[in-house]
Amino acid sequence: MPLAVASGRAHDLATWLLALPFGLLWWPWMGLAGSGWAALGFLVGGLYLSPDLDTRSRPYQRWGLLRLLWWPYRRLLPHRSVVSHAPLLGTAGRLLYSLGVVLGLSGLLSGLGGPTPLQCLQGFWSLWQRHQGLTIAALAGVEASTWLHLIQDGDPMPRLRRRSR
Repeated sequence: MPLAVASGRAHDLATWLLALPFGLLWWPWMGLAGSGWAALGFLVGGLYLSPDLDTRSRPYQRWGLLRLLWWPYRRLLPHRSVVSHAPLLGTAGRLLYSLGVVLGLSGLLSGLGGPTPLQCLQGFWSLWQRHQGLTIAALAGVEASTWLHLIQDGDPMPRLRRRSR
């Protein structure tokens, strides 16, 4: 059982306070660009791609009308499940879900002149090939914000642990 679960306000405050210091950790290796992308990834991860997207949380509400895209995710996952709250797996799940949404929407909009799902995948691959370091910095920021969230909740993987009898 967690010692104390942080409020949405506490999660937001910690995200804002630690984004810049996290970004600055990247400065010696990647300079200003790497620091900026790491900090931006941290902010996006904490404010928009939070483990709490499986509830009617602040991050869920921040999506505005686009929060409807997260409705299936919220309905399919129990709160604090391994898929939403586990380190690495939770972040990967949210990123893959986001990718699926982008590809699905591109499939629907390609008939109206938008990019096809294949073109979207090619764009992501091109981004990766040209900017691997910056992409890794941004993804590390998203993952680090997840760890911050889990640490604040006091119990990083509650569904993985056996329940006491």
